Amino acid sequence: MNISDFHGSATALSGETNGRVMTGPTTHGVGRSTPLRVDAQRNLEHVLRAAREVFGELGYGAPMEDVARRARVGVGTVYRRFPSKDVLVRRIAEEETARLTEQAEAALGQEEEPWQALSRFLRTSVASGAGRLLPPQVLRVGSAGEDGAEEAEAARVPQQRQAGPTGAAPELRVVGARGAVEDEPSPDAGAGALLEVVGRLVDRAREAGELRTDVTVADVLLVIATAAPALPDAVQQAAASSRLLDILLEGLRSRTA
Repeated sequence: MNISDFHGSATALSGETNGRVMTGPTTHGVGRSTPLRVDAQRNLEHVLRAAREVFGELGYGAPMEDVARRARVGVGTVYRRFPSKDVLVRRIAEEETARLTEQAEAALGQEEEPWQALSRFLRTSVASGAGRLLPPQVLRVGSAGEDGAEEAEAARVPQQRQAGPTGAAPELRVVGARGAVEDEPSPDAGAGALLEVVGRLVDRAREAGELRTDVTVADVLLVIATAAPALPDAVQQAAASSRLLDILLEGLRSRTA
């Protein structure tokens, strides 16, 4: 995923959740708030939908002009709602991370069998396409050497759940944590909650002997991101995603399962 052109600090904006745009007041100045006009709210919906599509297809490096073109509005309209690109990126990353967290919680709550719960989460999340819009830091897999020191290439996987020593339960820990990187969305945009709930799915499947012992939370999230190709034909995309996910799920399963 090519990430570029980020400047300034991201400021979280209240708004859309799971595809629904909140209609509460929007602050335009200190001590003053007004509700969005109907046309302004419609433009916001178009911009957010376009941003999800463009960033999902091209990555977070796609320019704001592409988002405006897809939304069929002027680029000035986009910047009036989102004063910098990193604000828009953070908004999209937060929403998609929250969507994945809800999907993981639903799988945990509705599936008694550990493997079925993990499989359900993966299939639901791949179908939604949210994995393509996760903050890049969440998808970076870290590894530890025999002396316990993380390798240099392992940086920036927040709260990664790693398998512990033989016979010990996996623990939730930060791998190579460091401050936010200027050209990427913040890893704190709901990533901790997502990693925690997916970690429980992984733990249950591993403890049941159905998941390979070396599979981590980051591996599962990589499957989500990998198994959601963006193809021009929706039917072909669904078929390709399903077939690829079947192959990846087989790779995750324990050979004794």
